[in-house]
Amino acid sequence: MRNIKYVSFSLVVAGLALSSCSDSFLDHEMDERTTIDNENKVVNLLKSAYPTANYEWIAELSSDNMIDNWTPHLPTKPWDPQVLSHYNFASYSRSDDQLFKFEPATQATYSDYDSPGSLWEGYYNSIATCNAALQVIDELVKAKGMTPRLQAAKSEALLIRAYSHFCLVNMFSQAYKNPEDSKKDMGIPYVTEVEDVVTKQYDRSNVAEVYDKIQADLEEGLAHVTDEFYTVPKWHFNLNAAHAFAARFYLYKRQWAKVIEHANFVLGTDNNTLLNMMMDYSVFENCSSGDDYSQAWQHPERNNNLMLMTTGSLLQRRSFGYRYSIAGPKAREIFLIGTNHPLWSSYYVCPIAIVSGMCFGSSSNDYGYINSKIFEQFEYSDKIAGIGYPHIILRAFTANELLLERAEAKLMLGQVDEGGDDLCAYWNNSIEKFSEADHKAYFEANYIKLCTKPTIESWYANPSHNNCFANWDFTQNVSSDYVVPAKLVPYMNCLNEFRRFETMFEGLRFFDLKRWGVEWEHQVGVTSEVLKLSGKDPRRAIEVPWEVISAGMQSSRPPVEPASKANKALSFDANEFKIK
Repeated sequence: MRNIKYVSFSLVVAGLALSSCSDSFLDHEMDERTTIDNENKVVNLLKSAYPTANYEWIAELSSDNMIDNWTPHLPTKPWDPQVLSHYNFASYSRSDDQLFKFEPATQATYSDYDSPGSLWEGYYNSIATCNAALQVIDELVKAKGMTPRLQAAKSEALLIRAYSHFCLVNMFSQAYKNPEDSKKDMGIPYVTEVEDVVTKQYDRSNVAEVYDKIQADLEEGLAHVTDEFYTVPKWHFNLNAAHAFAARFYLYKRQWAKVIEHANFVLGTDNNTLLNMMMDYSVFENCSSGDDYSQAWQHPERNNNLMLMTTGSLLQRRSFGYRYSIAGPKAREIFLIGTNHPLWSSYYVCPIAIVSGMCFGSSSNDYGYINSKIFEQFEYSDKIAGIGYPHIILRAFTANELLLERAEAKLMLGQVDEGGDDLCAYWNNSIEKFSEADHKAYFEANYIKLCTKPTIESWYANPSHNNCFANWDFTQNVSSDYVVPAKLVPYMNCLNEFRRFETMFEGLRFFDLKRWGVEWEHQVGVTSEVLKLSGKDPRRAIEVPWEVISAGMQSSRPPVEPASKANKALSFDANEFKIK
């Protein structure tokens, strides 16, 4: 098999070892294809092509989902005394302080989990592996001709390469605007060749060109994607995952009709098919531990999970009991905490959150709210020493989130009734997927209610309610041709609330804020210093790692001094997190 050479541009260091862990959810074969002759070399190479990086923490920390617990704020729970309080929780890392203040993460390195460097390394590692696989495929085709298995492998490699570049450009560049304006925004290098020199310099190109290249890879990969050679398709770019990726790509590019086309491939056009694809909340009925809940969320047998990826991340640890967390006013906005919402009553938190395994702080103390869908799967490298590697199962694409993408596309095409139907289906089908006991306890007892279009048009038209804007004129921060008519405002407000709720802890909120042109702010420290990101602020793009800037990569910010590296092996306390 051809050797893959990683050079100074990507600054690739040793990746995470994914050895077996017999008592963990990670104990699975990432690829169980039937293996025959030399084609097996490509298949084996593609097993390591999926990115192990995780963007969720950086994206959540950079969005409007988190608060600085040092800042005086009201408590999360409505029945607690409504007096300002703040907590002197330590930061998990100094780079978290920098990222929360929209600064370059100069205190982070490639060896740090959840750092810009780990993302850069992880995704370009993935891309380099894909390029090596594609080169081998070309050589095999020249020697023996194209076979169905090679064609499937080529499609998989193209889709992974497109996805990795898509994550990079949306993290480290401005949001896509339009074919002309995006030529003015710095992109990321789109690498399509095996690196075969010691040092190679790359240009960051522009966002428009990067999107064009992503689309080319995506469309070529889609043309021949198949589930034929997978026995566990959810760990791969299976048919549904490929179309879900296409829907998200065209959503970000605002090609609304294509969003609907690809979403329909997965979700169908009738409610029975859609209902079958929604998250099955009945699986939580017999859960009693964090591990039970996380496996219920993340299991490949869930129809709602379209593609899963094993990533190295400290997301769960960072999200609870440290300086930055989802607590106070942000928890109220995200978890739909309240007492007067038309879609539920009596419970101060939406019952869907309760049914799906929500974890809360202790007593009246806001340590930060977390959800079991991001619970850590720890892989021991040495059980006696208690060290190893923390993993988060990234649910890269889900049917629930895809339904909300389709709703947005329909609304923006002026299909208000159809878009409203999808918004209602998101809520109402979730209720239908409760267990019999939960359905009786919550819905039949009238604690949770069906969503209707009249409810959307009344409640979500009021800008005083959480997640509701008086208008959506901020979209024109992105492009002058991106206009949301006044009649769509209640529906877009509802979409905003549902998307924020559905994607909590998963990082997509950051990308929504960018692609919609929303302005947001962070309040920092006991003085509540306000740091605001305008709709055109260059800080809406995360700064590339200082390591690649030092190697000659273009940067929009001054270069910084390098920081020392840290060891990635960590100890694990099995009692660190429990359901409260």
